Amino acid sequence: MKERFETFTVLIAEINRSIKKLKNSEMAEYGLRSAHISCLYYLYLSDELTATDLCERCHEDKATVSRALDYLEDHDFIICESKSPKRYKSPITLTEKGRDVGKRIADRVNGVLDEISGVLTEDERVELYRSLSLINDALERCADRS
Repeated sequence: MKERFETFTVLIAEINRSIKKLKNSEMAEYGLRSAHISCLYYLYLSDELTATDLCERCHEDKATVSRALDYLEDHDFIICESKSPKRYKSPITLTEKGRDVGKRIADRVNGVLDEISGVLTEDERVELYRSLSLINDALERCADRS
């Protein structure tokens, strides 16, 4: 049982660490971090989102998204027309600079997905995502009971 736990937690941690490393190394020249990259990626795919939308898509809390959006706005990656302190329902769009970086992020994501897809058959990939979803649901139920 101990070996199963260690294998599971180590593999999940290593996958997470590799994803963060890819995000951080790719965008270091822009001074961007993981939360910034996720926001730019989802804005690039959608053209316009609210902070609330980004919280849901990025699976981040309001404070993290708010800080990321402040940084992105201060560094001319995004535009939020509303200057109200409570901007969670205000539309956010990418600037030209933001679109360029968003495209680079999307291209990199697609390249990584293509590369890792090459090690699995389509059936294996479908089963992997199904299994991960089941594990996530079970872990959320366990966490909710704690």
